[in-house]
Amino acid sequence: MPDIDYLAIILAAVAAWLTGAVWYTALGKPWMAALGKSREELIGPTGRPPAGPFIIAFAAELVMAFVLAVLLVQIGSPTLGSGIATGFLAWLGFVATSMVVNHAYSGARPMLTVIDSGHWLAVLLVEGAVIGAFGS
Repeated sequence: MPDIDYLAIILAAVAAWLTGAVWYTALGKPWMAALGKSREELIGPTGRPPAGPFIIAFAAELVMAFVLAVLLVQIGSPTLGSGIATGFLAWLGFVATSMVVNHAYSGARPMLTVIDSGHWLAVLLVEGAVIGAFGS
């Protein structure tokens, strides 16, 4: 395994998770409309959102940060700029394309694709910036 900074990975995942919290707090109503669900349907009878999706999101962002760090080290000496650029390319080449295909086949509303893929773009840019700023 290449020489990577695990603290940078953890901080990148935390920053990404917080980015998602801000993103969906700001876009919660349009996202639910695009999803075709009400707040009550998503929260359920407890009145509180289930913890599972939040845990899964953090685990996914931790994996993404690790893979992004490995890619950056493999490419060369990570910098803020290369971190952001690599995050963007990873989003464009893998996340956005997969999401567009999956949403098209499932009949999701286009706005759901815009909101969700925008979230993952923000996540990968933030993770790339954090990892690049640490230099690994």
